[in-house]
Amino acid sequence: MSFMQSLRQRWHSADTLVCVGLDPEPAKFPARFAGDADAVFAFNRDIIDATAEYACAFKPQIAHFAALRAEDALARLIEYAHAEHPGIPVILDSKRGDIGSTAQHYVSEAFDRYGADAVTANPYLGHDSVQPFLDRADRGVVVLCRTSNPGAGDLQDLIVDGRPLYQHVAEKVARDWNGNGNCSLVVGATWPSQLREVRAIVGDVPFLVPGVGAQGGDVEAVVSNAKTADGTGLMVSSSRAILYASAGDDYAQAAAAAAKSLRDQINRYR
Repeated sequence: MSFMQSLRQRWHSADTLVCVGLDPEPAKFPARFAGDADAVFAFNRDIIDATAEYACAFKPQIAHFAALRAEDALARLIEYAHAEHPGIPVILDSKRGDIGSTAQHYVSEAFDRYGADAVTANPYLGHDSVQPFLDRADRGVVVLCRTSNPGAGDLQDLIVDGRPLYQHVAEKVARDWNGNGNCSLVVGATWPSQLREVRAIVGDVPFLVPGVGAQGGDVEAVVSNAKTADGTGLMVSSSRAILYASAGDDYAQAAAAAAKSLRDQINRYR
């Protein structure tokens, strides 16, 4: 199945809109992983197993792995997720964006080297920088639109032809770039009014929504402003609040409980 098919099936079959972020920080791992040369893989594998029941997607963040020289662990984790939990898509969070010839190598990195089902992409260089990703019709392209970080408005809120830039991005993606039906948008939980505005522009295009949990985004505001008519359309991402729910030997059980709690909270407002 394509990324979009897998995602939509997961929304309905598992009744969940939770995207589990995988952002390894060994300093936060339980003590049992001290001295374990394969700790990055082992910890994240346990998180995947514990939270799979409640996940519509997994989202490893590439910089967290690369900084630890753990690219091999990342590749093995994605392979493991596909093998042990088929049907749950994996989004490689790498926010790539470059000229077309270089973008083609980023496409190979995400989809051929790592085997991800989707990748996050930065639209700042324009259509030709994203086209190589869009051409992989079976894979997802999750385009940055209105992000959750405090400085997002420095550029994304600039007024262009009477509207903020992020609205132009949303319209461009939905109207011109989504010919293969494989586009999603990153719209942060910390800006609920912008979630509502972007949803009105793009219709049923899915949103990846970071900022819930450690960043303080409000679940009710996210769901009420951004869900589609059928109560789906969202991948509500949480990383630290799930990964590091406990620093003890019950880390996996605590992660599962945190993912379940977020799923139940989201479903309350659908």
